[in-house]
Amino acid sequence: MSVMDLRGLTPAPVTAFTRDGDVDHAANAQLAQWLISFDGVKGLVLLGHAGEGTYLTPDEQVALIRTVVEAVDGKVPVIAGITTEGDKTAAEEAKRAADAGATGALVYPSHGWLRFGFQPGAPQGRYKAIHEASGLQCILFQYPDVTKASYDLETQLEIAGQPGVVATKNGVRNMRRWYTEIPVLRQEFPDLQVLSCHDEYLLPTMFDVDGLLVGYGNMAPELLVELIAAGKAQDYPRAHELHEKLLPLTKAVYHRGSHMEGTVALKHALVARGILEHATVRPPLLPLAPSAADEITLALKHAELV
Repeated sequence: MSVMDLRGLTPAPVTAFTRDGDVDHAANAQLAQWLISFDGVKGLVLLGHAGEGTYLTPDEQVALIRTVVEAVDGKVPVIAGITTEGDKTAAEEAKRAADAGATGALVYPSHGWLRFGFQPGAPQGRYKAIHEASGLQCILFQYPDVTKASYDLETQLEIAGQPGVVATKNGVRNMRRWYTEIPVLRQEFPDLQVLSCHDEYLLPTMFDVDGLLVGYGNMAPELLVELIAAGKAQDYPRAHELHEKLLPLTKAVYHRGSHMEGTVALKHALVARGILEHATVRPPLLPLAPSAADEITLALKHAELV
């Protein structure tokens, strides 16, 4: 198996819709091609939170994967978010994604765990079922510490040691755990690619990672590629300079009432950058206040992206 190289920026693209709410395949292909045009973009993750993946039907999910696989033409791997709750349904979802041309799977925890927690050993079984059914290369997804679906270190280590697991997307949002657990994962699995997904806390995590897997990559890919390079070079002054340049944009997109509103804001940013024509989303997502587009455009100007 040729392991996906995600040591750089892996954006999680939004899903573009027509004004009537259907998946706009031409617009999604255009977005994918624009994103991979930036040197340092290593892959694309579809059907996650930023991509409104759980709001698409299974047929729409498969069609979108096919569209993006064709659009990138082998230049980068396409990774599918796997979100259904049960191991059997998740394995079937992963098999559909693989048949549509996906290379990897970003494995979400079973959503019931967010409220009730998980039984020891259950997450490991989920990854095993997905990989064995599909052959997809799996990314361990570490949820925020405030949820009950955040894996303890022992669980992370056991998942990381399973066949087919090639990277971890860490969004623990607890720096005590970050500084404790990431070094252990590094020591035990030196080849495991460590990716931060802390969209709103990029700077503190930039010096310990191989790359970023973020929705933020939709709207500022060129600056995030620079930020990754600064982090790898341990160049704090340059990383801080980029952070300050991006901070108004971070606030305009991610410092909202709900992190899910960031998806709507990302679409406004792509409209301002001339990549999308409009910011249509699917319910239960709702449009932002009329002032949001101007706020986001102003922040993009501060970052010299428009």
